[in-house]
This record gives sequence, C-alpha cells and structure tokens, in this order.
Amino acid sequence: MIPGNFQPPTKFPVEFTMTDDFETILARIEQLRLEHRDLDDVIDRLSADAAPDLLQLQRLKKRKLVLKDLIAKLASGNIPDIIA
Repeated sequence: MIPGNFQPPTKFPVEFTMTDDFETILARIEQLRLEHRDLDDVIDRLSADAAPDLLQLQRLKKRKLVLKDLIAKLASGNIPDIIA
C-alpha cells in the first residue's frame, strides 16, 4: 500500500554547469538513481492494487522517465572526450 502522504516531487532537478566538480555530479546521479528505484517500488505497489489510481500511476511513470533521462544526461557529461 502506498503511504497516504506520498507526493511525487514537483520540482525538476537543477542542471549542472561545467564548474561543478566531479564528486558533486556523481553524488547527484546516485541521488537520482535512488529516487528512480524508489519510484519503481511505488509504481509496482500501486499497479498491484485491485483498483489503482491510473492518473497517479501515469504521473509516477512520467517522473521516472524524466529521472532516467536526467541520469543519462548527467552521466554522459562525465565521460571525458577521447582525443584520437
């Protein structure tokens, strides 16, 4: 059962700039991955309900996709360019 006071975050994460240090970005990626896993658990529990709230389920899935895209974007920015 989903806690009655659960509300998905309404604010989307702030973008990082080139001046942010590597550890800060890695910490943010890990935080986003944790939130992504948590949303996965909530979606699974909500889907298992006999009469799930389809609107809430849709919103959670959309938020999960946004997190996935942001994680990929931040992770790809941490791959150094290889000079051939």
